[in-house]
Amino acid sequence: MPEEAQHPPKLDRIVDARMALKRRFEAKMQATPALSDAEPRGAGPANRHGMPKLPPGQHITKGWPVLDLGIVPELDTANWTLTVDGACRHPLTLNWKEFLQLEQTDDTSDFHCVTTWSKMDVPWKGVRFADLAALAEPLEAAEHVMCHGYDGYTTNVPLAEALKPDVLLVHTAYGQPLPPEHGGPVRMITPQLYAWKGSKWIKRIEFLTADHPGFWEQRGYSNSAHPWREDRYS
Repeated sequence: MPEEAQHPPKLDRIVDARMALKRRFEAKMQATPALSDAEPRGAGPANRHGMPKLPPGQHITKGWPVLDLGIVPELDTANWTLTVDGACRHPLTLNWKEFLQLEQTDDTSDFHCVTTWSKMDVPWKGVRFADLAALAEPLEAAEHVMCHGYDGYTTNVPLAEALKPDVLLVHTAYGQPLPPEHGGPVRMITPQLYAWKGSKWIKRIEFLTADHPGFWEQRGYSNSAHPWREDRYS
């Protein structure tokens, strides 16, 4: 059984644990459509991972539309916490200060919404999902995660997708704190999947030994959500 814990284990083993996870899931990551499709659909010059710039059926927006369940939680850095638990050896809960003590990553990626708009070249800052997974050490049987938001939202993600280096829990966009309407103080981003696979106002990452559909997946959205295959609905 996973051991109970309220604080992260020693951070000096995070690199070794992250590399072990990478070795375990490398083949599955490389087999995902974003990395394995020889000629993915889409338009425009290639930018990331050899992909065309814009997935099929998408258009570029210069704004940043707001979509949610109609609930914006009253959150700030003083009352936000993140729990990582489920099928893992070291369940943990981080407050804001502990979250910022983890390695901070700057990355630029695209944001593809299933409602057909894409926001390109967004500069983010946050913590790699892979680092949080390394701290928690998912069990060998764990293959998926369920992401939970403070608004009650859930979405399921295969570990082979979640462990990719551009999957972050972000607190900053364009050099500014992530606004509440876009999921601040912290949301998860999944650049190689449609954006609903990253929870706004994230509060819990739950490791799973079997896949379970989240909020939109239960309502007819695709379980896999690959933009380059226009994989919108089940």
